[in-house]
Amino acid sequence: MSVTAISQPKTGRDADAATTDETAKPGGMKKILIIVVALVVVAGGAYWFVLKPKPTGPPTPGTVVMIDPIQVNLAGGHYLKIGVALQLVKGAETPDNAKALDAVIAEFSGKTMESLTQPVQRERLKKQLAVTLAKRYDDDVMGVYFTDFVTQ
Repeated sequence: MSVTAISQPKTGRDADAATTDETAKPGGMKKILIIVVALVVVAGGAYWFVLKPKPTGPPTPGTVVMIDPIQVNLAGGHYLKIGVALQLVKGAETPDNAKALDAVIAEFSGKTMESLTQPVQRERLKKQLAVTLAKRYDDDVMGVYFTDFVTQ
């Protein structure tokens, strides 16, 4: 003959002990959470010190590309004959001149002759042109030189 034991529902102190065993489990979740946070911090530190790309420094100058002078209409019926040269970064391919000519026309069209004869203003326009060309040529252009600059 076999005897099968039927478990009785827990009452009193036995029920309290079962409840405390079940509430101890969230403490285990806290430990897992702390371990996961620690792993994330260690992985971030490893990226920062090992895998983070190093800054390359300023670009190395490459070739200088001359662009034929063009005439741009100024305010008051005057015009500007301007020639530019592009200082490329090392390893950059020779660019198409159309983007540079378009930028020169956009930058200088409609300016007054008086503003272009001031050296400070001319230098400011040159810097603006260099920024515009760097964007248009995906940072392959690092500088601009005026090879012709005649107003009439």
